[in-house]
Amino acid sequence: MIQYSCTHGGIYNVNPSLVRIDFSSNINPLGISRKVLNVLRKNLPRISSMYPDNEHTALRKKIVDYLDGQISQESINIGNGATELIYNFVRTFVRNQVVIQSPTFCEYETAARKIGAKIKRVAINNRQLDIERVLEKSKNSDAIFFCNPNNPTGLFSYGIIEKLVEKIDKSKMILIDESFIEFVDEDNHPKSFIEKVNEFQNIVVLRSLTKSFGLAGLRLGYCVSHPKIASRITGNKITWNVNGLAQLAGVTALDNLSHLRAAKKIIKSERGFMYSRINNTLSSFSASKSDVNFYLIKSHHVISKKLGDFLLEKKGILVRDCSNFTGLKDKNMSIRVAVKTHSENLELFDSLESIDK
Repeated sequence: MIQYSCTHGGIYNVNPSLVRIDFSSNINPLGISRKVLNVLRKNLPRISSMYPDNEHTALRKKIVDYLDGQISQESINIGNGATELIYNFVRTFVRNQVVIQSPTFCEYETAARKIGAKIKRVAINNRQLDIERVLEKSKNSDAIFFCNPNNPTGLFSYGIIEKLVEKIDKSKMILIDESFIEFVDEDNHPKSFIEKVNEFQNIVVLRSLTKSFGLAGLRLGYCVSHPKIASRITGNKITWNVNGLAQLAGVTALDNLSHLRAAKKIIKSERGFMYSRINNTLSSFSASKSDVNFYLIKSHHVISKKLGDFLLEKKGILVRDCSNFTGLKDKNMSIRVAVKTHSENLELFDSLESIDK
């Protein structure tokens, strides 16, 4: 079987000692909240010596509350990060072939390839998916993957995926990854497909507490689906898949939504600031529009790997080289960066300005 390479951001993909600011990881710019940290410190001795709750009871109940009671606890699966749930989805529903939008998050393809499934890609053109192409390629497929908002483009699109969900044969499973939806501006009225899991029993909606609440090192995600579907996914869960500290962090984070609201305010302001500053000031770089907490920067003269190496080695700034994103236009000239605090964003801008031609 051909090995497929799937790389990510994060300091352990490089020499960690070189990294001062990590723009490669798309998490909450405020990191983990003080409230969560305090609760973890207080409970560390007790929880560290206990087996975790294998049913994730308190966390699933808290997620139901967070989602305003739209679904029941039986509709929720908890994972060691959203990534574990992608693999469990594939193990449960995929046998021969999947459809994946391109470019997008690489773990969908990696998970499918690990069980020997074929990959059918549908390119995103002019910020849109071709409905007819998706429908055509889904005919002999077991599952379809949609990332919404999409990584790495940062674009949110509800209407086009809604049409596809309505048209795709109900025997085909659909994973809709909403890991970044909490960062979409309220002005855009982001709708979630969670409200449709009982109407369309072939959809599974994925969420990430890792990104929204800055829990990257603890690893925590969940998915929502019809209870019958959730029960089948549970069949591929390993025992004690989520540790006790991560579960406690998730419960506490969902009790502290002011932290997420503060982050969203920063993201909205800083994303607009950086987009304007880069596009109106620099001649060697241009920033793409985004709906979430990261965006693409295109370099007009320096290839992305060389640019990333310079930023890391000379400035201590880690960015995501996009050269391995299949289907991304100008991928060898593009980097992806997270929206961070104002002072950190200024350091990125100043570093780009220092090499602007």
